[in-house]
Amino acid sequence: MTQTGDGAPDGAARDASGSASSEREVDTDTDAGTMTDSGRGIDTDSDKLHGVAVVERERMLAAFRGSKRILPGGAPVDTVRERLKRLVADAPAAYDLDDWIDVYGNADGIVGELERRTAEVLGTEAAAFFPTGTMAQQVALRCWAGRTGNATVAGHPRSHLEVHERDAYAVVSGLRMVHPTGAPRLPTAAEIYDLQEPFGTLALELPLRDAGFVLPSWEELTAAVAAARDRDAVVHFDGARLWECGRHFGRSLPEIAALADSVYVSYYKSLGGISGAALAGSEDFVAEARAWRHRYGGQLFQQWPTALAALAGLDHELPRLPGYVAHAEVVARALHDGLAEAGVPWFRVHPRVPHTHQFQVWLPYPPEALNEAVVRQAEEAKTTLFRKWFEPDLAGPPGVAMTEMTVAASAMEWTAADVQRAVAEFVGHVGRVTGTAS
Repeated sequence: MTQTGDGAPDGAARDASGSASSEREVDTDTDAGTMTDSGRGIDTDSDKLHGVAVVERERMLAAFRGSKRILPGGAPVDTVRERLKRLVADAPAAYDLDDWIDVYGNADGIVGELERRTAEVLGTEAAAFFPTGTMAQQVALRCWAGRTGNATVAGHPRSHLEVHERDAYAVVSGLRMVHPTGAPRLPTAAEIYDLQEPFGTLALELPLRDAGFVLPSWEELTAAVAAARDRDAVVHFDGARLWECGRHFGRSLPEIAALADSVYVSYYKSLGGISGAALAGSEDFVAEARAWRHRYGGQLFQQWPTALAALAGLDHELPRLPGYVAHAEVVARALHDGLAEAGVPWFRVHPRVPHTHQFQVWLPYPPEALNEAVVRQAEEAKTTLFRKWFEPDLAGPPGVAMTEMTVAASAMEWTAADVQRAVAEFVGHVGRVTGTAS
């Protein structure tokens, strides 16, 4: 590779724009947890890959834990006791802990309160709590297939439905998917009009995570929705990360959600919850979704810890997200400038101006080397600049790795100068790990 900055060698531009292997079936926020290679981490019996020792999970966790400055957000490195303590500490503003524990999501209990709060925030008639987003998505598509009489879904090949849910829409519900586009972006209205066969549901992931957390413009989104309506289709938003889209669109959450017939949102992505999701829409649609939730095994006996954490996220994190998105622009620009100043032979920060508080960083080194550099910087300087790096596409150029950056509370105290200094330090560690230091 001879180019510098964002000049991509042949084959890399496609990958850096968001292409990712269909082999990846695990969806997890980037962290130091137990992830396979298909799930943005490394799980191997080999002592070395590409000549570099594989970083052990415990060492990485300890390094993150010992850091005094952490740039990337993501899954917390907490013990069970610490997470329970934090749950109780955040709870008073979210819910009365002297209320009774509810079972099976009682409408008068904490799950019911979460559902009401979610519908209120999104501006929908109702919302139903689900233990997982995968279940919520499958129930939504199944309901719409029955209502429209059409089992075909128009979606993106890089969408969560295709990449991270093990073909559940087809295997469990008997649906099929057609792709208006394979480009690393959401489909345009013209592409939706040009689909050569009828479809019952248009599924749009906002933002499109595997293309770099990218969003269309508001005009492009409304045109795509209008095209689906003209094709006699309903619209479903995979809005796992919809919470942080308002700044890019210049619209409120109710205005965004109002474009769709159904919306799925996650409580642990962006809001810092334990797990869980919601499916929102009209009263009659949500009532049908509740019936299918029970059939799919989602009527759990007790879900109050998850619901409590979700309420805390709505109270504490949701109001902060616009600030995180704004600061992501500062961090992304500083990372780009720092990598350029450090003389890295090729790199990409994508998108250059993030659409949300998450974006990608690409570097021309094996992930094992970069993960070792991450840990060394954390151990020696007590600074965590990046989390896990991984090889995103087996069909892409060898020796290129990518990480996902999340700008959240821990990043807000970082100035552009702080980021650039940490980048210079990190690149020095990479040089020593790879034997390329000058």
